[in-house]
Amino acid sequence: MQTTGSLEAGDAAAAAVAKTDKRVTLASMVEKIAAEAYINDAIEPTLTICLMKLQNGFVLVGKSAPADPANFNQELGEKFAREDCIRQLWPLEGYLLREQLSQRVEVGV
Repeated sequence: MQTTGSLEAGDAAAAAVAKTDKRVTLASMVEKIAAEAYINDAIEPTLTICLMKLQNGFVLVGKSAPADPANFNQELGEKFAREDCIRQLWPLEGYLLREQLSQRVEVGV
């Protein structure tokens, strides 16, 4: 499933003002996705859950649900749940990059 919309807009805006190439990109995060599965359970069929497993085995759980069940759309539910996973991954990847950058400074690279 392709991610479109606000994630790309945010990534493009960050790229436009970046002073170095050392940043977390949407593409770099998407490359780390190993598998995705979507759940719509009978308890609440308009709630979409995305289980996203990364290449290192870490699992993210994203969710989406319309306020009005009449507005439920399976495709949009999956898109929004997937984007929720990626939004959770972004700060984790940011922390990892910052840690790597700080270690380079300590070593004097």
